[in-house]
Amino acid sequence: MSDLANLTQTLEDAFKKVFTNYMNSWHTNETKAGKALSDRLAAENFNNVVWYLMVMIGMFSFIIVAILVSTVKSKRREHSDDPYHRYIEEDWTAKLKNQILIMENPMAN
Repeated sequence: MSDLANLTQTLEDAFKKVFTNYMNSWHTNETKAGKALSDRLAAENFNNVVWYLMVMIGMFSFIIVAILVSTVKSKRREHSDDPYHRYIEEDWTAKLKNQILIMENPMAN
């Protein structure tokens, strides 16, 4: 039984060694043209990533600016006819007119 276990271990080690040698030789036998092609593909993929990021950031910026502009416009329209806003505006206008009249005619008081 121990001979069978020893044989299994020996076969496993042999297959590991053959597979490791094959993978190392396959990786080191890459030609210059193949290496240049791999480098070019890696660079193109990087360029595509840069373009993708630029487009996504541009779209995100456009959406944020559109939301901000629409919010400002809606707030401007919302407060133009607000009764409380008109009351404050009229109150301040009346106080300002009274102060101007007081400053013009200091002897009237």
